[in-house]
Amino acid sequence: MTSWWARRSLRTRITLVVGIVAVVALLAVGRVAGGLLFSALVESGDQTLTERAAAATGAVAGGTTVPPGVRVVDAAGSPVDGRGPRPVDADALSRLAAGQPATVVDGLLGPQRWVAVAVPAPDGSPRLVLASRDLVGAASLFADAARWLAVAALLGAVGVGVAAWVATRVALRPVDRMRVAAAAVAPGERLPVPPSRDELAALAVEINALLARRDDAVGRLERFTSEAAHELRSPIAALRAQADVAVAHPEQASDQASVDETWRSVAREAARLSDLVGDLLALARADSGERMPARPVDLVDAVGEALARLPEEPLVAMTLWAPMPVTVAATPAEVAIVLDNVLANARRHAATVVHVSVVPAGRWVRLLVDDDGPGIAPADRDRVFDRFTRLAPEAGEGSGLGLALVARLVAGRGGTTRATTSPDGGTRLVVRWPVG
Repeated sequence: MTSWWARRSLRTRITLVVGIVAVVALLAVGRVAGGLLFSALVESGDQTLTERAAAATGAVAGGTTVPPGVRVVDAAGSPVDGRGPRPVDADALSRLAAGQPATVVDGLLGPQRWVAVAVPAPDGSPRLVLASRDLVGAASLFADAARWLAVAALLGAVGVGVAAWVATRVALRPVDRMRVAAAAVAPGERLPVPPSRDELAALAVEINALLARRDDAVGRLERFTSEAAHELRSPIAALRAQADVAVAHPEQASDQASVDETWRSVAREAARLSDLVGDLLALARADSGERMPARPVDLVDAVGEALARLPEEPLVAMTLWAPMPVTVAATPAEVAIVLDNVLANARRHAATVVHVSVVPAGRWVRLLVDDDGPGIAPADRDRVFDRFTRLAPEAGEGSGLGLALVARLVAGRGGTTRATTSPDGGTRLVVRWPVG
């Protein structure tokens, strides 16, 4: 049943629900209305019966013959009018003696309605004057009314269902037009937003926002693919050129210095290619949102380990200032990638010194990396975190992905990354992480 219901269209489901609710509601209303009608009919008859019984009380009190149409019984329910057997059972008699009307179902006569009026006999003993009428006509009328009300309820439900079908079709027509337009929309185009401020207009706005995000993601992917292909082409071309030279000039194999230089060049290009591929894979994982749950990572220890991983460089001094141990909410691998990139970038551009500071700031931890290099122009301080951005491409160092990867990983944990001026005159990179 669930599978069948799920395969039905929205218009069909709405119509069926409205129709079923209409049938149930109309039948309930009809039943309540019929019950009220029957009760009113019976109560109006009770008044007539009471008047008939009261009219006969004078004859009972005077000991004369009671008029036809009424019965007289004593307190035990035994007839004292000589007109036949006991008219009602004990349960009905107790209700009548309490002043309440009673309905008795007779197998031959059908339902009978009784009322009673108490009156004393000439000897002072209590008597009950009973008056009755049959309810066959009222029951028949109620049954006919119930049947007609059921028919009216079904017809009304059909009418409501048809109206719901038409109304739903009219209401969903703009949705159908929007669906057709969305299927045919080209990259860069957007759906027309209805002038009304209703749910359809809100849906169109959200779909347009989704299309904008799609176009932006596709554009980033195309740029990323193009730039990655361009960056990968350079080290691959260099490796191929070295191999072609070695094949074309085998006589150089006897020159050990030439061979060593060739292998050193191949090693450099292979390392560059390996670093580039590693950065591309890390950046792709960061873009896809694949990240491990954050846990506290000791940033001071991580900085010390990152400094120890740096190759020897006697011309540039590296210093660390951390007033107290602090932890950040990330993973050790993410912290290591961020530190390796920002420290390598700072030392590559520094003249003599790089200062690293770990500063707690409330709910955040700031990592400050200062160098005394040439610095970054204000116009390039945001662009430097874009992918494949190298401010000095002629230097031939770096892939232009390091700082982009840093910004992406830190932003994934709710932090920020920015570049500004160092007190030493060079560049200050400020990485802000949430406290772990």
